[in-house]
Formats: sequence, structure tokens, C-alpha cells
Amino acid sequence: MRCEALDFIPVKLGLARFLRHFFKAFWGLRGYHPYMFSYRHAFHAGNHADVIKHLTLIATLQHLQQKEGGITIIDTHAGAGLYRLDGDYSETGGEAQDGIFKLLSQLDETAAQKDAKPIPEALQAYLDMIASFNPNGQAKFYPGSPFILHAMLRKDARDKLRLFEFHPTDSKALASNVAQLDAGRSIMIAREDGFESLKKMLPPPPSATGSKRAMVLIDPSYEIKSDYGKVAANIQDCLKRFATGTYLVWYPIIPRPEAHDLPKRLKTLSNQAQKPWINLTLSIGRNTDGSTAGLSASGMFVVNAPFTLKDKLREAMEVLGPALARGTGHSWAVENN
Repeated sequence: MRCEALDFIPVKLGLARFLRHFFKAFWGLRGYHPYMFSYRHAFHAGNHADVIKHLTLIATLQHLQQKEGGITIIDTHAGAGLYRLDGDYSETGGEAQDGIFKLLSQLDETAAQKDAKPIPEALQAYLDMIASFNPNGQAKFYPGSPFILHAMLRKDARDKLRLFEFHPTDSKALASNVAQLDAGRSIMIAREDGFESLKKMLPPPPSATGSKRAMVLIDPSYEIKSDYGKVAANIQDCLKRFATGTYLVWYPIIPRPEAHDLPKRLKTLSNQAQKPWINLTLSIGRNTDGSTAGLSASGMFVVNAPFTLKDKLREAMEVLGPALARGTGHSWAVENN
């Protein structure tokens, strides 16, 4: 029996090629890029970009939690939530070797020295968080932002965590991983486009004390060039919807015009809204063989940055930057207005 629905396929095109064209057109009509689901963070878990992203995330939230009012925390591109560093994905990517593994190794060597200095507060908080997921002392698991944020939720303040992940595989993994937590109603998960869903989350609902507070993490894969524009547009929209929120943006530093312009656009938007900002960047340098394969630099931009964050990040980067440096061309910076 023949399927009449496929009778129109040209013989030379072939079924496989036809299906590629069909789904490309199908997703395009729905507003999605046909290759937007190719990125899997499991290949990159624990890399140098994760280190600065989660260092900044923890330090920012710790400051915000000094006030009693509950916080609505939103992660627009949540990923799977928790990753095995000894799993197939991580071992294939191998990026944790230049990230969390190298950091831990360098800090162990430094600690053995007689004149070793105390680890800066923000960096220690990050290390403590990673250690809490690895009680045996070996770094086998790496928590993504959803698990880090869940660990920091305050039950008495009734902090809320809202997670969005559109990748079909990662969204299922996220739901399965979060199901193992005693989260109750404090976490909401949705398989939705985080860019679009963010709009309906702001302004946040009042906390138990009546105040409205929000912190948002935006960290798409940037595999699609339009992501850069969407990030800037989202920040502009967020500042209109809820001007007092704190917004964190991770971005790659790569030789692409859109990537080069993004931090400039974020600075302009923040300055126009008269909001304090911080821009942390880290370049670990070229590979030891001189090649530039893979991501070697990224940044974290914070809009409405807490006033104590700048000094804490600089103290942390004075240790973190040299620890992750390799080859030539390594650098770090913490800018602010």
C-alpha cells in the first residue's frame, strides 16, 4: 500500500532529503529555526563559561537575598539542570578540563603552598556549591543553573523558580531531574521559548511581604544569529515591564559582529534606563598547541547590579583568571558604569 501523502515527492529528491526540506519549512512557518535544537549543553558542562556564569549568578543572588522579600527567579534557557562530568557527553566535549577540573587542580596546588592566601568569598561560595553536589570529594556531577538556584531558594521567604527550556530532549531531562528534588510548588517548568515566555512573567507577583522582586538569567546557545538581537530586545522589554529587576546575560566572545555588538548594546540600554551595570569577561587564551578551536572567551553582563558585586567579582577573578589561563592571549576584566 502506498501513502498518497507522499505521492508528490519528486523521485530525484528522495524521501530523506524531502523530510529535511519539509521540517525546515515547517519549523520556519512556526517561527523556529530548523537547527535550533542541535545545541546540547551536556557537551559543555563545567567549562570556563559555566564557571564565570555560575560564580556571578551565586554572588548576585546572595546579595539579593540579604533582604527578606521573596524573589521570583527566572531561567530562560535552563538546560537539563544537572550533568555528569564522567558521562559520554562531557567526556566527548572535554571542556570541563579547561574549566572546573583545572580550577580545582590549580587551587589544590596553591593551597599546598606555605604562603597560600584565603580563597575570595565569591569564589568560595561557588566552590562550596559544586562540592555540595559531590559529597565524596570527586567532581563527578556539575549542577546547571536550575539546580544551583533551587539549592539557594529560601523556603521562609518563599522564593520562586521559573524554568524554561525548549529543547525537546533537555526539557524532558530537566523535568526528570527536578522531579527528584523536594521542590513542591517552588519550581515551575515549562517547555517554552524562554524569550517569549519571559514577557508574561514580568512584573512578578508580590511576595509574602508585598514587595515585587525578580532576578532573570538569560543564556541562550547563540547558535542562531538572531539570538543576539533577541537578548538585547528582551533586556529592553524587561526594563520597561519591571525596571527594578536584576538581569544577568551570558554571552560568547567570538569573531562575529553580533557578538561584538551585544555588550555595547546592553551598556547603552542600561545607561539609557539609568541602571548600574557590570560586565565581566574572561578569555582563557589559545590552546597550548596554538590553535583557537572551541570557545575560549565569554562574558557575564549584569543589569541593575548590586553595589557590592563589582568588588567581589574582581577579588574572585584575581584568583580565577590566572588559574584558568592557558597559552597566550589570556585576560579578564570587570567593568562597570
